[in-house]
Amino acid sequence: MDYIIQNGTIVNEGSMATRDLFIHDSRMVESESQLRKPQVYDATGCYILPGIIDTHVHFRDPGFPEKADFASESRAALAGGVTSVIDMPNTNPQTTSLELLEAKEEIAARRSVVNYAFMLGATNDNIDHLLSIPTDRYAAIKLFLGSSTGNMLVNSEAALEKLFGKSHKLIVAHCEEESIIEANLRNYKLEFAGTEQETAALHPKIRNTEACFISTYKAIERARKHGTRLHIAHISTATELSLLSNKALAEKHITAEVTPNHLWFDDRDYATLGNLIKCNPAIKSPDDRIALWGALVDGLIDTIATDHAPHTLASKQQSYFDAPGGIPSIQHSLAMMLESLFNPTATNSEDYQELLNQWMPLIVEKMCHNPATLFGIQLRGFIRPGYYADLVIVEPGESPVTHESILYRCGWSPLEGQTLHTRIRQVFLNGMPANQSTPMKLSFDK
Repeated sequence: MDYIIQNGTIVNEGSMATRDLFIHDSRMVESESQLRKPQVYDATGCYILPGIIDTHVHFRDPGFPEKADFASESRAALAGGVTSVIDMPNTNPQTTSLELLEAKEEIAARRSVVNYAFMLGATNDNIDHLLSIPTDRYAAIKLFLGSSTGNMLVNSEAALEKLFGKSHKLIVAHCEEESIIEANLRNYKLEFAGTEQETAALHPKIRNTEACFISTYKAIERARKHGTRLHIAHISTATELSLLSNKALAEKHITAEVTPNHLWFDDRDYATLGNLIKCNPAIKSPDDRIALWGALVDGLIDTIATDHAPHTLASKQQSYFDAPGGIPSIQHSLAMMLESLFNPTATNSEDYQELLNQWMPLIVEKMCHNPATLFGIQLRGFIRPGYYADLVIVEPGESPVTHESILYRCGWSPLEGQTLHTRIRQVFLNGMPANQSTPMKLSFDK
């Protein structure tokens, strides 16, 4: 089926323009003359973006059906304008070999409603095997330098040296210094466990700025020593930003990601949301949050990804020390990033058009273009002839986050009760309206 999408404002490669889009056999093409009996989709009043590529999700499949699986979380992703995801390896079993990667691909092929790919997980014992796998078979190597859900901590000096010294694939690192976290945890448990002060407000004190900075510093120094491509996941502190460069993406070997949650919440929110915003690394101070927004503009941070990490509500309602870390967020991530542009305060400002022209292309760069470029995803992330027509059509308008509207298997969101101000009008996936499309496994550059 061929399509013409008319009258929408296309946001792509630094510009915004109203023009028609032409889709033929899953790909975008130059002109209407290349189409056969096209259907027309009217996008008047809407913004047309490349489909969001979320390069950091935990769909918990296989192994944790009470939390999530590929069917439930990919539906939530699609509802939020996400057309492609890269899933993390800390499932059960952990994705640490080619055989286990292929098993997860089979699961996604059956259950996913969005395009998909996977990272392989590093361990203290599997580095030789990882290095033997063709680099176009998977998205990246995930390296846990701090323990989190699934505990895949890599702390062997020999393993780290071999990985950084020999890897030709992007390494995505969760950076928190384990020794600092363990010491803080012991001390705070002794003082506060079982008392009224045992609350999630302790989280940024235990998984603190020092733990993040030292681990990120060590990872970057090791990457520089070996010339390794390194991507720092979920940057959470202002201090880490001093370790990064604002060069153009093509010139960087060290890049960084931020989550919408670390841009949206700060440590004042623990008082009302508690364990619902407990995540690793911790959400920190208002100054950190403001610095992270600035780093997006300055080019120190290259990508936005959710670290979507669902847990059951019952597990989150345990005491602070027992509750797991992780926030479900993929259904609302694009709306969260657009909120500063479309809430009533923004739209009523005198310089609104200037703000829109600056921020809309920036969000598309960080959520679409740069993820595709950084991970070497072929023919996606841009609105270009010959590329797959993965598109999200967004319209301004109130969108309350209600219990009934939440599609995550876990059934909750820390945003519940809030009203966002954009809606997803339509998603095209591989050239078709998403409810008629067949998802694909992502392809990567060698």
